[in-house]
Amino acid sequence: MELGISLGSNLGNRVAHLRDARKAINAVDGVSEIGHSPIYETDPVDVSPQYQDMMFLNAVLIIQTDEKASDWLNRLNTIETHLGRVRDVDKNAPRTIDLDILYAGDQCIDSGGLIVPHPRWTTRRFVLQPLADVRGALVLPGQTDSVSTLLANLQSDENLNRLDDEW
Repeated sequence: MELGISLGSNLGNRVAHLRDARKAINAVDGVSEIGHSPIYETDPVDVSPQYQDMMFLNAVLIIQTDEKASDWLNRLNTIETHLGRVRDVDKNAPRTIDLDILYAGDQCIDSGGLIVPHPRWTTRRFVLQPLADVRGALVLPGQTDSVSTLLANLQSDENLNRLDDEW
């Protein structure tokens, strides 16, 4: 199954956190990396006012795996904890790493805390742009338009700055 994972960081050495997360994901038995987007520096979205100046780095990683999406949810949470993420009551508090499953093949899942495709992926430029870089023609379940078309039609004032293609 093809799995799309969003990576984000706005605390500490952000590039190192993204690299470490990518390395940890690729170290899982049976994983093949299909592609990755460039890293983008992006405006914070839906954060408390005191965090508005803490820019995020975001990227997307596409892997091939035989494991279920629910297993990956647990695995990604473990990787986040290992990389220093501290969970807070404020879900959008600063974090060393944030890993989200964007899609899992053609599956639609809403169970056990996992919603796939990710419920807000179509409204966030920091997800759409990097996903379009690696899977622009992809049409995810529940959509009629491709990722690139959704990006082109997005009404958003989020700023993105492309930083690093090979990380």
